[in-house]
Amino acid sequence: MFKMWAGKGEVLYKLYRALTYGLSPLVHLHLRWRKFRGLEHVQRWPERLGRPSLPRPVGHLIWFHAVSLGEGIAAIPVIKCCLDRRPDVTILLTSTTISAFEVIKNRLPDNVLYQFAPVDTPAAVETFLGYWKPNAILLIESELWPNLIMSAARNGIALALLNARMSTKSFKRWSLPVVLHLPSLLLSKFALIAPLSNTQAINFQLLQAPPLVINFSGDLKYIIEGANSYEEENSSLQELQNQLMRRKVWLASSLHKGEEKIMIRVHEVLKEIHPDLVTIIASRHPHHGRDIALELKKKGIGIAVRSQHEELLPGIDIYIVDTLDWIFHLFSAPRRSLKQKKRKESKKEKVPLGVETDRIDLLSFGWFLCY
Repeated sequence: MFKMWAGKGEVLYKLYRALTYGLSPLVHLHLRWRKFRGLEHVQRWPERLGRPSLPRPVGHLIWFHAVSLGEGIAAIPVIKCCLDRRPDVTILLTSTTISAFEVIKNRLPDNVLYQFAPVDTPAAVETFLGYWKPNAILLIESELWPNLIMSAARNGIALALLNARMSTKSFKRWSLPVVLHLPSLLLSKFALIAPLSNTQAINFQLLQAPPLVINFSGDLKYIIEGANSYEEENSSLQELQNQLMRRKVWLASSLHKGEEKIMIRVHEVLKEIHPDLVTIIASRHPHHGRDIALELKKKGIGIAVRSQHEELLPGIDIYIVDTLDWIFHLFSAPRRSLKQKKRKESKKEKVPLGVETDRIDLLSFGWFLCY
């Protein structure tokens, strides 16, 4: 039975590999377009094609991959634990976003290497693995990339999936009969799958993950390091707390472009109820935060901007956070948050896209959330 499933999974993987091989030139152009839009690092974007920018140290190397900021922050305590137990091993951490790069690079131990992760094309993955030659790969959360996983397995590299999770949408997609054999094949290559909840563990079993490799360990984001871990920010954080002390505060966090217009309207309504209200707007991308600040200034709305070190003077009730390196410190400042998530139209109903790990990011700081 397993051989039959594996055989069908191999066929699906070969189709995927052929497709990604044929689309490689378009992926290359897409990365250049993202660089032009400020979504890829100007100098380091070739790392996304597997091209290294750092020398590989001699000896054993463990590769941690975290797709974005939340996953990267959650990986740091695990990385530190690995270094405490095996200081002779080199740790390589990768992510795919500039936001993760800007924040995480200053929080890693000095001897940890950082690169941008390769896209999942055959050439990029093989170039990356051929250069770094990791002894083990630890993927954070839901990074099931077929070319990466299969190439690692062919090269005898141990694979682990930490804080393993899968959104409802992804689970339904992977569960379709036409593709179910592929996730079954991919999950069979892992030596360890550590789901963040019992529900997630069941989902991975339903996708035919080997039961013996599933070991529940809890959610890594509950051990996330708080703002107090970084003394250099304590002074500015304390100043903001003092300014917010006697005022009502809510935070619109991780906004996509256009959502700030909704937040401003909500702010205007809440302002009628709470005249002393302060609204904190934190966008997903720094350049978007700066665009919001310029737009509000054109409209004559009084704001304070984090990157300009501006204070919440009387008459100013909107605070724009446009520096990602400060967002986790910000979480400990106000006591409440309202997080606005987009709603997408489906054929049957409007489904709110509240993501489990987004809630955990904030709950780990003791926040009150409202959707």
